[in-house]
Amino acid sequence: MTDPLPHVPGPEQHGTGSGPPSGAPFSGEDTQRDRSLDIAVTGMAGRFPGAADIPTWWRALLRGEVLTTRLDRDALLAAGEPASVADDPDYVPVRGLLADADRFEHTLFGISRREAELMDPQHRLMLEAAWTALEDAGCDPVTESRVTGVYASASSSAYLRAMLTSGSLDSADIEEVLRATEPDYMATRIAYRLGLTGPALSVLTACSSSLVAVHLAVQALLNGECEQAVVVAAAVDFPQAGHLHLPGGILSASGDCRPFDAEADGTLAGSGVVAVVLRPYEDAVADGCDPYGAIIGTAVNNDGSAKAGYQAPSATGQEAVIGAALAAADVTADSLGYLEAHATGTRVGDPIEWSAASAVLRRLGARPGQIAVGAVKANMGHLDAASGLASLIKALLVVREGKVPPVAGFRRLNPLLETGDSPLRIPAACEQWDSSGPRRAGVSSFGIGGTNAHVVIEQPAAAPAAGEQQPNSAEDRVLMLSAVSPDALRHTERRLADRLPGLTGVPLTDIAHTLAAGRAGLAHRTAVAGRSHQELADRLRTAPVRAAAPEPVVLLLPGQGSQHPGMALPFQEALPGFTAVLLECLEHLELQLADRVRAALYDPCFPAGELARTELAQPALFCVEYAAATALRTLGVRPVALAGHSLGEITAAALSGVLGLADAVALVTERGRAMQACPPGTMVSLALSEKRALELAGDFADGTGHRLELAAVNTAESCVLAGPEAAAEAFAEWLGDRGKARVLRTSHAFHTSMIDPAAARLQEAAAGLTLGRAGLPYVSNPTGALLASGSTVEPGTFARQARSTVRFAAGLAAIAEEYPGAVAVEAGPGRTLSAMAEAAGLTAVPLSPGRSDRPGEETLLALAGLWTRGLPVDAAALAGDGRPAHLPGHAFAGPRLLAPAAVPRASGPAGTRPREDAATQEATPANPLAPAAAATPSGGVSASAATRRTPAEAVAALWTDLLGSPGLSAESDFYDLGGDSLQLVRLARRIGDDLGVRVPIRELMTGTTLGRHTALVESLLMAGDRP
Repeated sequence: MTDPLPHVPGPEQHGTGSGPPSGAPFSGEDTQRDRSLDIAVTGMAGRFPGAADIPTWWRALLRGEVLTTRLDRDALLAAGEPASVADDPDYVPVRGLLADADRFEHTLFGISRREAELMDPQHRLMLEAAWTALEDAGCDPVTESRVTGVYASASSSAYLRAMLTSGSLDSADIEEVLRATEPDYMATRIAYRLGLTGPALSVLTACSSSLVAVHLAVQALLNGECEQAVVVAAAVDFPQAGHLHLPGGILSASGDCRPFDAEADGTLAGSGVVAVVLRPYEDAVADGCDPYGAIIGTAVNNDGSAKAGYQAPSATGQEAVIGAALAAADVTADSLGYLEAHATGTRVGDPIEWSAASAVLRRLGARPGQIAVGAVKANMGHLDAASGLASLIKALLVVREGKVPPVAGFRRLNPLLETGDSPLRIPAACEQWDSSGPRRAGVSSFGIGGTNAHVVIEQPAAAPAAGEQQPNSAEDRVLMLSAVSPDALRHTERRLADRLPGLTGVPLTDIAHTLAAGRAGLAHRTAVAGRSHQELADRLRTAPVRAAAPEPVVLLLPGQGSQHPGMALPFQEALPGFTAVLLECLEHLELQLADRVRAALYDPCFPAGELARTELAQPALFCVEYAAATALRTLGVRPVALAGHSLGEITAAALSGVLGLADAVALVTERGRAMQACPPGTMVSLALSEKRALELAGDFADGTGHRLELAAVNTAESCVLAGPEAAAEAFAEWLGDRGKARVLRTSHAFHTSMIDPAAARLQEAAAGLTLGRAGLPYVSNPTGALLASGSTVEPGTFARQARSTVRFAAGLAAIAEEYPGAVAVEAGPGRTLSAMAEAAGLTAVPLSPGRSDRPGEETLLALAGLWTRGLPVDAAALAGDGRPAHLPGHAFAGPRLLAPAAVPRASGPAGTRPREDAATQEATPANPLAPAAAATPSGGVSASAATRRTPAEAVAALWTDLLGSPGLSAESDFYDLGGDSLQLVRLARRIGDDLGVRVPIRELMTGTTLGRHTALVESLLMAGDRP
């Protein structure tokens, strides 16, 4: 499978393209090493300074761009940086700035607004990154069934410090704030919100945290503690500002991070969030995954005390960890071509790291100048706890793509670095990496305090052939997308539309499968169908967004007149399981009839006149309808009722269980033959009510002596008369402007006395049948009533049904009354019944309307449309088989969130930070440093305010304060809004404080709506149950 990350030429080419990666995957034939312990990186996600996603970031790295930002004074002051600090001569207003770090799609994770406001932004971003990485790995984050571990790291919480120093929190608030920000809860919260059941560990070793987390996750996978692992890390300061340079410190005075450069003067802070998904390599490849690369060895150690000081690095410790990782990988240093270094750009750290890496790699076989060195901190600053994971992702892209980015801003090598026979070298420009064997690289991350980590990785082996899949097949494919909100879905559509034209090497089968099987089905949905990447991209840009609101389904089963040659083809192409059921139906037909039916169903050139013969049309229609309806149920569409028109009622009886399949086929065959033997006749469709049609038929009979009978009442303003051909045509001519009439091209006057001979034969044929009870309600045509589930049916019913008026309008009205809002799905050719259902006030979906020259696409899109409505359609089955592909995932577009206690205080002239009313104003994108406005005011509802409110108003205000959710109704549910049992305890205490009434916790827990809570409080106040 071709990598969906766009190929980016080196800076000398000044452009982008969508061709294949320049470094070809190796064949995987490397017999020198046991591969059973390899770990695949199957998914990745990241947001970085200056880059909202990994492809954008990778392009910037290849061009050697510096992504840090020089901040202006006004923005710094608005973000809460004291003027005395911002104006200090040693203040450096530069950092790697993460845009929209305060946004969070909290509703996606079932988190209340208030809880989301209290959460450390790092923890919020890690939830979103974990979701995205799982999607990139082809996993539905909601239904993932593998035992999945979570290994999370984050920097210390400046957000927590801001809230604690605000002086606005009481003891209960502090408890909530600690639970929302402390590192103890960051991994377990992800596991809880995503339903992941493997180990959930917070990993904190300062700068090396996230690479240590990778090591722990690898060990857990190898030890069988989990089947999959998510490693996620974030580093976001609060506010995101610059730093004060201290002479002799590690932070840069110039505002540039220049690792290994002669002008290096320290590091810079950067913000970002990163995640990877890991699986045993052999398992991942067996499931068709396209790994970014393989982790083949990891090691972790500590410097101990043999160094200059606690915060100082140790060459001995770094040498040891690199050697241990290579030993674990069972490879020698002469097979490495790249090292992503820790490389902070400090005067002490860089020479020690260069010396240690040179010594150990030289000793283990690396040749002088063999290994290119990368230093991603030069591009975006130091991501602290997330830096090791960011380095890993960069190195994975290097070995996968076969391109080595330059070290950004590098000019001249630090003279303190030994270069004589060092295996290391600094690439000054983007380099092509060609290798006769697998490309391998090392990744280092060293933490203050001495915990060191090193990981050895290898490029992925070539993906297995895609079998018979054709990337540009002419078959229709459906792409199904969903998101938590309409805006998020529109962003998701645009991102995928932008990427699709560059993914022509990825078969549409894989793209469709990934979107269906590897994504959650969320509340807002869309679907498009097409045959090429470009066509699908174009259609995504204009695809409508629909809110998924599942309603009951009724199947409509058409009668004779809707048939046409080749009518089975759209269902065969689009509806999984249809063909197998159709073949089963055909097996119950007599051999000669089965051959004719099969030809009529699959050959668009079959003579239409022959198919119109009742003896062929009726078994053909029955087979298609029965197969379509049965396949729909297998796909997940479970109807609550059935409505068959004329012949369709026999299909309904079979689907309901009244008739067995063999008996139903025999009965339909006899019905068709019996009716074929009846005298010929004609039917006239009238756009008139039943009463008016009968009046006109009577007037016509009185004047001409020709009598027509009422054959069907389809809607309140549509019915059908039938009789001898001459009479029917004369009536249509006689009618004139009295009403609109259309002569139907039928061979017989069905449902009139002209069918009496057939009714007698049907009575005889049905007499010997064993009839079951109705398992599903269905419409009785003669009465228009809905036959209840469990009802019995007499054999004579089928003869009476063939002879009686079809009262379909009454049947649809009964369905609309019994199942308000039902969706009527026409499971057969045409859309005649859909129009009738719409006239009855139902929503209709014809599966094969026959309106375009691509009928298979119509059916596919109609089926996907059921999914967009929220019906439990098996999206993966509908999309078809495929392999996981790396595609853009859910586009997060959540609100800006800020806890009231964290609202920055504006700087006064002396650098003080008095609190401002600006806490209630929304930050604008023009100032990315400024946090979002708080949704609720600081503090709770005051006692004096509560006494001025009714109990209902007071309880609603407390809900809003605790959950951060305005616009409540009596049906609002505490738990649905993200509340939990601890917040219910707080609610009870607050009600007691504000209203002076003791509220039993158990009562709050059993009645969780606002209306129930209000009624409880009012009843307690009336009873005088006070503390």
